[in-house]
Amino acid sequence: MTEQAKSSSEAQAAPAVSVVGPDDGEMIVLGATRMRVLEDGSHTEHRLGIAESVLAPHTPGPPQHRHARHDEGFYIVSGTVRFTVGDKDYDATTGTLVMVPPGVPHTFANPTGQPAVMLSTFAPALYVQYFRDLQSMSADGRPLTPQAALHVMGRYATEPATDPSRDRPDDTARPSPL
Repeated sequence: MTEQAKSSSEAQAAPAVSVVGPDDGEMIVLGATRMRVLEDGSHTEHRLGIAESVLAPHTPGPPQHRHARHDEGFYIVSGTVRFTVGDKDYDATTGTLVMVPPGVPHTFANPTGQPAVMLSTFAPALYVQYFRDLQSMSADGRPLTPQAALHVMGRYATEPATDPSRDRPDDTARPSPL
């Protein structure tokens, strides 16, 4: 094989670059939360998933939970998101990054009267399918209760951290499945 043919062959084998524009990506709607999947792992050999989520005002988060096999990151693009880690609350404002390693109990919510936008990472990307499964449940007419969310979480190496009825970062709201 000539050098030119070899270089051409190697160039063809290089992975494609993924570009997701501002109006692109898979949209997942879960109650008052809109999630736009920017990378589902298909371009990263499932090492990384990325999603942008818009949390409506006073949106409760999921039951407090822990992931056994993936790191989860949250970058606050705008607004304020309250993270509850164990029994400690953190109000993360615009420009804050929150990294949650495997095994750490956590949840989040938007307790404010303004929308909040966050960029989430999942490494590896296995957890992206969790959100698709929840959307499918909703489309089938099944209610998105915290118990249903915990059942689906179990498929993705995730378990409740404590009694789900007590895991409310905002006392005025009931946990959502997100």
